[in-house]
Amino acid sequence: MELYSKLIKTQPTSSASTSSAGTGPGSDKPATFSQAQGLVRNELSPAAELINPIELAPRAEIEAVQLERLRWSLTHAYNNSPLYKAKFDEAGVTPDDLESLADLAKFPFTLKSDLRDNYPFGMFAVPMEQVARIHASSGTTGKPTVVGYSKKDINTWAEVVARSMVAAGVRPGDRVHVAYGYGLFTGGLGAHYGAEKLGCTVIPMSGGQTARQVQLIQDFKPRVIMVTPSYMLSIAEEFKRQGIDPRSCSLEIGIFGAEPWTESIRQEIENTFDMHAVDIFGLSEIIGPGVSNECVETKDGLHIWEDHFLPEIINPETGEVLPDGEEGELVFTSLTKEALPIIRYRTRDLTRLLPGTARSMRRMAKITGRSDDMIILRGVNVFPTQIEEQVLTVPALAPHYQLRLFKKGPMDAMEVLVECNPEAQSEEARAQAASELSNKIKTMVGISVSIDVRDPGGVARSEGKAKRVVDER
Repeated sequence: MELYSKLIKTQPTSSASTSSAGTGPGSDKPATFSQAQGLVRNELSPAAELINPIELAPRAEIEAVQLERLRWSLTHAYNNSPLYKAKFDEAGVTPDDLESLADLAKFPFTLKSDLRDNYPFGMFAVPMEQVARIHASSGTTGKPTVVGYSKKDINTWAEVVARSMVAAGVRPGDRVHVAYGYGLFTGGLGAHYGAEKLGCTVIPMSGGQTARQVQLIQDFKPRVIMVTPSYMLSIAEEFKRQGIDPRSCSLEIGIFGAEPWTESIRQEIENTFDMHAVDIFGLSEIIGPGVSNECVETKDGLHIWEDHFLPEIINPETGEVLPDGEEGELVFTSLTKEALPIIRYRTRDLTRLLPGTARSMRRMAKITGRSDDMIILRGVNVFPTQIEEQVLTVPALAPHYQLRLFKKGPMDAMEVLVECNPEAQSEEARAQAASELSNKIKTMVGISVSIDVRDPGGVARSEGKAKRVVDER
């Protein structure tokens, strides 16, 4: 089967009008690609009426919207959040000091510890009776971070997820299999409400019960799946265990997020399922999934919905704002949130900002790792995704791995737990694969590691976010 043959045959196209009169963020008329000079347009691009005109607006128009909304967000936070009033006062700034977007750099950062220190509801900026929903992190590394949403926030969230799904190639009427976890985690309900907003049929499967995931995909025939990339690999294994070719299933689009994943994983998923694998980004502190998303026609980075979320890239050590194109830590300011406005939130995610391609809004490159996920091994900075890239270059190995950090005498050491493919289970094949991976990691990453090649299924599977690092030091 030709790769993407299912998708290209069923993907609707449109012939956009060339008239530009009366279009724009305040208009009911659809955007047209002829207005958006220089933006990518091909057979995978959505019909014009599915795109919010602001997505194709000139940069000056986008920045004018951002400045107006940023003034509101800073004022709302200062007037209604005791934490932000104290932070702004301590930094000697007020919302009136914002005259341009560059002036945002004068304002203090928000840290995850701020949310934990004000647990549970101390950062909310509306009365509790106006909070329509509460979500929270798992709290595995301390107190959970609690986030609140007003009714308007819930509608905004559904809107940006729906926008993300359109960018990924989803259309009204599609069946969407949601395998993100439901509950306090924002993934499941975020995807659910966005899909309903777009006019899709939602299959709220949630995570786990992998055999049943396959059964429902086979029986209900969804066109779209929303899930973590690591769990998608587990679903692929279950297809094969049941003797079903994953490429024969109905899935044409996968929207994957909640954890960093590499281009190698994208290729693995796309080849396995004959589908498009598209990246979505979000975090609960900002809103949940739907902060940014790749466009299926380009897959060249995630377009940030800049009319709701203002990005910055900073030097993670100094806090200095870096120019577009330079890699650093991603910082977000919410522009429209009511219940929990967030000013200059340090995400700890490492990426860079790039100009728009399929949309006018800027892109963020794929997350390369997190500043707090960075492993320092004998003086070398290592990110799990760097190891993943090398694992996926060894044909005898499956795309599942875990890193074990331990002490070897006085020195830190790393063991990479991987598993062989079914056809490479001999001792000779395992030894060759271990040697090949060890050499690649030494050459490409710059560290020496030990390799443990296990039987198929020997590395712990995830039904949500993958646990890539086990630190026993």
